[in-house]
Amino acid sequence: MPKYMKAILFNLVCVLLFPTTLYANEQYPALEAAQWSYATDPYGSIAKVKNKLITEEGVWINFNRIPRVDPQRNSWIEVIYTPDPALLLGTNKITLTYKCDTPLLIKLSQTHYGKQGDKSYAHYQVKLPAASQWRPQEVELNDFARPDWTPMDSIDYGIVLEKVNALYLTPSLTDKDGGLATLQIRSLTLKK
Repeated sequence: MPKYMKAILFNLVCVLLFPTTLYANEQYPALEAAQWSYATDPYGSIAKVKNKLITEEGVWINFNRIPRVDPQRNSWIEVIYTPDPALLLGTNKITLTYKCDTPLLIKLSQTHYGKQGDKSYAHYQVKLPAASQWRPQEVELNDFARPDWTPMDSIDYGIVLEKVNALYLTPSLTDKDGGLATLQIRSLTLKK
């Protein structure tokens, strides 16, 4: 058998027997630690990280969200990505690679709906499926919608990128039950 055929056969066997080795060598741009943070409510929800939020593989965080406290006080958990505003202005798509024990919500934190606006927190959002393995995903801003529970008196301004100050990434845990979830993010890119 010619040498080049042996090399091709060897590479094919390696890919078939050791696909994780090939996958582990994929390169992702490093996440800028200054753009990433997390937050929980002041009522008892907890977030745990490994020494710091950004690890060698990207974001790693474990949340324990408590159930809603009462009608006026709701619990919440979130990883916050704060991109450069100029980069956000031209965005049409978001691509990310993630793992999450539950479906993952990406919310566009828009001042119209937050504490500087109507305080409904009914931000435009999209729900991605749970993923136990690294899952690459691309979503268009057209896929985002306001949640079903949006109050009737909350004016819908649409997505106004000039008023979006961050992206919130949060495991989809219910207000009623709360729960545990681990979220990992290997990459996140804003695209035109």
